Amino acid sequence: MMIMNPSEIFQAVLIGTAVGDSLGLPREGLSRRRSRKMWGSAPLRHRLFFGRGMISDDTEHTCMAAQALIVSGGEPRRFARSLSWRLRWWLGGLPAGVGSATLRSIIKLWIGFPPAHSGVFSAGNGPAMRAAILGVYSAVAKGDEKSLRDLVRSSTRLTHTDPTAEQGALAVAIAARLASENGIPSPTAIEMLDAIVSRIESPELLKRLLIARDHLLRQSSCEIFADELGLQRGVSGYVLHAVPVAIYCWLRWPGDFRSALESAILLGGDTDSVGAIVGALAAISVGTPEIPTEWRNGIIEWPRSTAWMDRLGQRLAVSISNPNRENTRALGLFWPGIGVRNLVFLAVVVLHAVRRLLPPY
Repeated sequence: MMIMNPSEIFQAVLIGTAVGDSLGLPREGLSRRRSRKMWGSAPLRHRLFFGRGMISDDTEHTCMAAQALIVSGGEPRRFARSLSWRLRWWLGGLPAGVGSATLRSIIKLWIGFPPAHSGVFSAGNGPAMRAAILGVYSAVAKGDEKSLRDLVRSSTRLTHTDPTAEQGALAVAIAARLASENGIPSPTAIEMLDAIVSRIESPELLKRLLIARDHLLRQSSCEIFADELGLQRGVSGYVLHAVPVAIYCWLRWPGDFRSALESAILLGGDTDSVGAIVGALAAISVGTPEIPTEWRNGIIEWPRSTAWMDRLGQRLAVSISNPNRENTRALGLFWPGIGVRNLVFLAVVVLHAVRRLLPPY
């Protein structure tokens, strides 16, 4: 693992999330078989819009969490308040894709529910997809494990109240923290997984992570592990499916960003969210320079461009190093551009929906 300064590690998790999200987006919701028939197997390339990629809510939520960390200094209640307002205005921009639980929760926020009571009972992977940045923040800020758990709880309960969703998000956050502190392959993938397992309390999640451990020892392919979980047609957005698969793909290919991400996306299903989680964890382990250049440069986004994400990572690092909390405002966005961008994105999504009606089947 390369030695990274705080700015570089924050930039890695943001760009890794964006790359995994954008590569997985064209295949979202397709079965493993149909995904490969339509878009092919490895090596992957951007296929959303004339050979280029765009991000979805997975990356947007991660960026909003980073902005909330800047203004809150990592204090859980302030973090939740800041993130709740960002979610409100994000929904106001009419994004093309919003999970059911997240949508209902944000509506509750607009009605007047406080962040601690806005979540709905759901075990979707929404909190997990924005959890890696929390683990990295905890590592860089040298916070204790309790503070990380509090941040994960605040982030999760904004939208999801099922304890399983919180445990899934915690597993991703812990994985990100361990990767930030130790990297891979030292300690080994098995040791990293054992460290995650030791902190998980959900029996169902624990059961699946222990299955992952057995397959890691046998060096099983990611497909074989997914099949063991009954995910032959694709990985669903259920946290007990998405999180174990994402962690397995990351640990199955230690230090190999391309193989980890491709193995995850080729499983089909909720490919953008699983890809975003794997991309984040793998990027933390290897650093942004190890992300294939064509994948990084192939993302066409505005105003949340990859250059903007790099500046966001720098701003987040500065906010930690500044004990007096001066000049640590969140990095702004050109908000009038959000609506225009979302209209373009919606048009692209509709075109893809029409394309899926056509062969090959």
